[in-house]
Amino acid sequence: MLKIIINFMFKLLIVIAVLYLTLVVLMYVFQRKLMYLPHKEIGAPAQYGLSNFSEAFLTTKDGIKIQTWFSEAKDGFPTIIYFHGNAGNIANRGDIYSALAAKGFGVLGVSYRGYGRSEGSPDEQGLYSDARAAIEYIQKNKRVAAQNIVLYGESLGTGVATQMATEFNIGALILQAPYRSVSGRAAEIDSFIPVTLLIKDKFETIKIIASVKAPLLIFHGESDGVIPVGHGRSVFETATAAKRAYFMPGVTHNDFDSSIISAHVLDFAKEHRLVQ
Repeated sequence: MLKIIINFMFKLLIVIAVLYLTLVVLMYVFQRKLMYLPHKEIGAPAQYGLSNFSEAFLTTKDGIKIQTWFSEAKDGFPTIIYFHGNAGNIANRGDIYSALAAKGFGVLGVSYRGYGRSEGSPDEQGLYSDARAAIEYIQKNKRVAAQNIVLYGESLGTGVATQMATEFNIGALILQAPYRSVSGRAAEIDSFIPVTLLIKDKFETIKIIASVKAPLLIFHGESDGVIPVGHGRSVFETATAAKRAYFMPGVTHNDFDSSIISAHVLDFAKEHRLVQ
């Protein structure tokens, strides 16, 4: 009887091990399908209340065409380059684009590769390439100096914006719901899988934020269940530049009020003399 039980337990352990390894392999192979949730369907800017925005396609250094929407800044205002989160596309950000443009800011909404009408498939290095193309486009084609560029990252885009802030001498960096790192957050969610060893796209904001010299503004909802507010607090505490943060009671990951956000952005820009 004991031998039967031992054999059964041994076989059960083998089945569990095989299932576990299968799960690990599947998550490794399909991790980018789980991380990036792009929507392809998209109309013209005017369909989303952005009648003052124009569309342009940029070509990255690796030959990918990406979609952007642009609205010119009023005299004396900087231009905000907006890097969105992991789901949807630039059409889902019409409210914040409109609110920022109404304050006088120029706005360039960047559609990552694989999102909207942009070519290619998303990955960390690809998103950085898209961001560099957008910044260079604003500098060269719109003749906006780097010091008059504000980088705005939302959720996944906070890692993109932060990396670009280490590469360009920008006017300011704004992070909405930032994470310490994508790999760290993934490990919190899937603690039974060695995520940090398997993940390809790490977006390690916490390791580079201290090297950002531009003024930093952070927004984070205290009821955020996607990226807990502790991540935003850690990023804020680690940053060494002039900084301000709004940790908003009752706000979750996706219910920021665009009118409130844009008002805070305007105040911050005036404080750091980005608005003339």
